[in-house]
Amino acid sequence: MSQYSWQSKQSDGPGKPDRPINRRGENSEAVDELKVTLHHRLIEELDPAKLEGLEPGRAREAVIAGARTLISQEMPGIVGSVRDELIEAVVNEVLGLGPIEQLIKEAAVSEVMVNAPDQIFYEKEGRLYLSSVRFRDNEHIMRIIERIVAPLGRRVDEATPMVDARLKDGSRVNVILPPVAPKSPTITIRKFQSDKMTIEDLIETGSLTQEMAEFLRACVRVRLNVIVSGGTGTGKTTLLNALSSFIPDTERIITIEDPTELRLQQGHVVSLEARPASLEGKGEVTQRDLVRNALRMRPDRIIVGEVRGAEAFDMLQAMNTGHEGSLGTVHANSPRDALARIENMILMAGLDLPIRAIREQIASAIHIVIQIARSPDGKRRVTAVAEITGMEGDVVTMQDLFRFQQRGVDSDGAVVGAFQSTGLRPTFAEKFEIAGIRLPADLFLAEAV
Repeated sequence: MSQYSWQSKQSDGPGKPDRPINRRGENSEAVDELKVTLHHRLIEELDPAKLEGLEPGRAREAVIAGARTLISQEMPGIVGSVRDELIEAVVNEVLGLGPIEQLIKEAAVSEVMVNAPDQIFYEKEGRLYLSSVRFRDNEHIMRIIERIVAPLGRRVDEATPMVDARLKDGSRVNVILPPVAPKSPTITIRKFQSDKMTIEDLIETGSLTQEMAEFLRACVRVRLNVIVSGGTGTGKTTLLNALSSFIPDTERIITIEDPTELRLQQGHVVSLEARPASLEGKGEVTQRDLVRNALRMRPDRIIVGEVRGAEAFDMLQAMNTGHEGSLGTVHANSPRDALARIENMILMAGLDLPIRAIREQIASAIHIVIQIARSPDGKRRVTAVAEITGMEGDVVTMQDLFRFQQRGVDSDGAVVGAFQSTGLRPTFAEKFEIAGIRLPADLFLAEAV
């Protein structure tokens, strides 16, 4: 039985194998052959059409029962934990995503990246690790890709080598095939987190301070327009979801996303989702279409999950025409870059507008830009909260209200620093007073420059 024994060890750190299931080599090949044999026999014994019609729990029970029967009949020498792990692997092959199913199920894993059959990485607590699990070959990866895209009516082949899809749990999937990815089919899965972090969770993890949270709560309550800016994977949507919890339950909220990720707790929420074109190139619904339509749906607030194209102009128009208190995110590395990106998106929409007119729209529409970033230690922090104060000539003026000051890195690689208030009084401070919102007396000590 030694040839089928499993072992486990702890991770050696980012970029190194984490808990190999078994030693690679002849033993591994023998186990892979057993999985293939069981998989093929189960397909012969079980009707795939009937499995698809069953509830997930019952389908799993049927596959487990079938695998146990086949093992006892044809592989009686495999017993104990080895048999259990073999059955689990086969169930994942028949019903799940094969070798990466165990990574998808692990709650602490936030992203899974398949670069090649023997190169599967995952992100955990903000750091990347090389997993010990593997696919047998490129054909094995392709079979899992087909399982992902087929239920969605999508097609991926040499003619259409790239596709964005979504798993049943809401996780986002990107697939790219050869010849565009010459070495191997590639899968990138960003897992959907069903338990979105609250503002209290973000305070506890050090993403921001209680003082900053109270200030942002006041900004949302007095209906300021807020943009959350940051790079990929910095936690923009998580922060946006936390900010949305400050919106009163009495308001009608329209969310516009591609794909849907927000989970709002209010009772009056309408979620809209963009749709790609069909195989015939028809039926596309863009975020810009949805923003325009949302204006006809009597919204109190409009939330755009990610501003990435021509919808930027329509969003600014909405903010400037009575739909205050709107929220959105944008990919950028600083608050100033966020405004430049929005400006560029409007220009790329083909609108024949002078630069100054666009910047005036931005300056009058957006009140606050929150910058969030992921530090080298894997932690996500709000690095700046900036106010848009107006225009000076052709330049949009800004001032930082809060910022994170990094002081260094400790011996464990953790970033050392502190959140600080600049003391500058925001130009909209009177709105807090009118709304009866009281912030700490020493929060804004200096006058705006």
